[in-house]
Amino acid sequence: MDSDIIRELEEHLNYSFQNRELLVQALTHTSFANEAHSGHLGSNERLEFLGDAVLELVSSEFFYREKTQLSEGELTKLRASFVCEPALAYCAEQIPLSPYLLLGRGEEMTGGRTRPSIVSDAMEAVVGALYLDGGLEIARGFIERFILNDIEGKRYFYDAKTILQEEIQKDKDAVLSYELLAETGPEHLKRFTVAALRDGVAIAEGTGSSKKEAEQRAAYAALLTLGIAESGGSSCT
Repeated sequence: MDSDIIRELEEHLNYSFQNRELLVQALTHTSFANEAHSGHLGSNERLEFLGDAVLELVSSEFFYREKTQLSEGELTKLRASFVCEPALAYCAEQIPLSPYLLLGRGEEMTGGRTRPSIVSDAMEAVVGALYLDGGLEIARGFIERFILNDIEGKRYFYDAKTILQEEIQKDKDAVLSYELLAETGPEHLKRFTVAALRDGVAIAEGTGSSKKEAEQRAAYAALLTLGIAESGGSSCT
């Protein structure tokens, strides 16, 4: 990878690597490693494994410290909403991380650069790389800056469907449902548009690369429409 490109990403991450090979490996998907005949040791899988553990430790400590009134179960649920695949992929968009990923030709052609599973895995791998290169405090700074900030605002985004369901159910006779409005693009790059409906009447719409993502975005848009969440509260920056 070109040194100028690495330096550009380092500026986004707000950290200069002592060992840039760690950063390059964190960006290397298995498809690229296989084409380069470097196998799983050349991909970001091992760094992802490490980063996942670091992320769980830092987020657990963070929520334990910041949310002193929550029970174990509530802390577990809150942490899970911030370290799940969609959440990490969402925050990776804000860096942005996906333009720097190293993908095999087939994965590139089938939309891998925007696939949440690939992007979220790379996000965890970057955490692992930061931990190995700079230590726990460097990794902690990255996690708190890009993932664990704006807790209340992000909660509305990550748990939008659950929160919207709870709000709608305050009226015992009201029914929340979702309707697929459109499905566009080639098979490997599908985009779905979904409407969130209350008693059959559309409240808001959302678009995503899967029906699940589209429903989540529609639910969040509905929370904004209903005045339950504030616009801009879900930003990862």
